[in-house]
Amino acid sequence: MKISNVNIEAVVGDIANQGDMDAVVNAANAELQTGGGVAGALHRAAGPKLAEEGSKQAPIKPGQAVITKGYKLPTPYVIHCLGPVYGRDKPEDELLADCYRNALKRAEENNIQSIAFPAISTGAFGYPKKKAAQIAISTVVESCQDLKEVKKIRFVLFEKDQLELYKTQLAKV
Repeated sequence: MKISNVNIEAVVGDIANQGDMDAVVNAANAELQTGGGVAGALHRAAGPKLAEEGSKQAPIKPGQAVITKGYKLPTPYVIHCLGPVYGRDKPEDELLADCYRNALKRAEENNIQSIAFPAISTGAFGYPKKKAAQIAISTVVESCQDLKEVKKIRFVLFEKDQLELYKTQLAKV
């Protein structure tokens, strides 16, 4: 799908293996350290320097985003976002939308043309997958008109059922 010169796609895949993208987004913890899920996969693939650089910018708050090098990842950059914990961090919908907005802002500031997002907050942070997909798609689509550098946005999802949620949301645009 194309919105305002930005191509948007959704795929099932490995967020740590997006060699045709300039940046991947880490569903980070506040300390920007190795964790489970997306954070664990990216940190394992990138090597220890990712955590070293991240520690200099930590802690971050829900909705915030910071950028580091990608190190051993096939992408030059990692944009780290701390998503809200569902039912705890309020207002969770706005904080989740802020993750996407702020990641795109970091991408624009760093002349990044392509960025891959995971389904932020849907793992250990417990965000309902359908609601998270609605927020992700609507926020990214709304942001497209303001993007000058970013030309490609990919949602890299872990499960086929998530892919269907994202495709459904994209079809509604």
